[in-house]
Amino acid sequence: MADLVLLTGISGFLGGHVAMALLNAGYRVRGSVRTLDKAGKVRTTLQRAGGDVGRLEFVALDLLGDAGWDAAMDGVRFLQHTASPFVLDIPKDPNELIRPAVDGTRRAIEAALRAKVERIVLTSSIAAIQYGHKDYSRLLTESDWTNVDSPKTGAYAKSKTLAEKAAWDLMDKAGRHDDLAVINPAAILGPLLDDDPGTSAALVARLLDGKLPAVPKLGFSVVDVRDVAALHLDAMTNESAGGQRCIASEGIYRMTDIASAMKEAFPDRRIPTAELPDVLVRLAGLFDRTIAGNVHELGTLKRLDGHRGSNRLGRPLISGTVSAITTGKSLIAKGLV
Repeated sequence: MADLVLLTGISGFLGGHVAMALLNAGYRVRGSVRTLDKAGKVRTTLQRAGGDVGRLEFVALDLLGDAGWDAAMDGVRFLQHTASPFVLDIPKDPNELIRPAVDGTRRAIEAALRAKVERIVLTSSIAAIQYGHKDYSRLLTESDWTNVDSPKTGAYAKSKTLAEKAAWDLMDKAGRHDDLAVINPAAILGPLLDDDPGTSAALVARLLDGKLPAVPKLGFSVVDVRDVAALHLDAMTNESAGGQRCIASEGIYRMTDIASAMKEAFPDRRIPTAELPDVLVRLAGLFDRTIAGNVHELGTLKRLDGHRGSNRLGRPLISGTVSAITTGKSLIAKGLV
């Protein structure tokens, strides 16, 4: 019988693609959802994408509740923990993000350790690497950690940093450091499996909807969801991935780079390519919490060393502009913009 993988967060954008990678590789997948009434939609989505849902089952798990975690680990060889809150509209109380991220990771890791799961793959983020540093003239690597005490570190970055550190701490205390593999993705773009655009795709949607007069002078790292899913699959069995973090980033792009590529790909859409002055972005942030959460990014390009991801897969990663265009095509095809 095929090995069983517990995949938390299967209903999410990344979780769905990880599920497809696992099913296509011949694994059995036990996907966790907050409530089982979501299972039917996920099953249909994966079946439409070509997944063998005969090897798919579901379990209800809550990041903030203890119920069901031990039962969910029964017979599981590998854990893929992708579930974590991610929002563009940062809540007023940072603990609304931090608590479920940290507590959910602890629950997943502790249950996996009790069940003696062979390998744990954790989805972290470059947000656990790139914030709160004084020097951005160098490439940031997997050895760098976000400074959670910096006033420039937001709630989301804190949640990902503290959750990942909690995971490493638990594994170290159990003497199983090398049985954890962490993937640290950049902003994830790529094809949608269902009609939920998620958070990263929402950035592309805002370019396509014709409502933006210009784009902010922001630069950010991008990776395709198909590459991130492939790295999760690799990390599960690749001996060299054990005990390591892996930045998943194809490269850094300015908003104008993405907008220009999309304008060429979608000539019938009113896509802005002019840059908005920083002062106007900061002013808009006083009225829009989504913008306010990104104002601190103005003027600083955070460059990441993404060679480990491409080395693991043995090929170049999908280009960020291709990923953005693919996202746009999905959004249009599903009638979301």
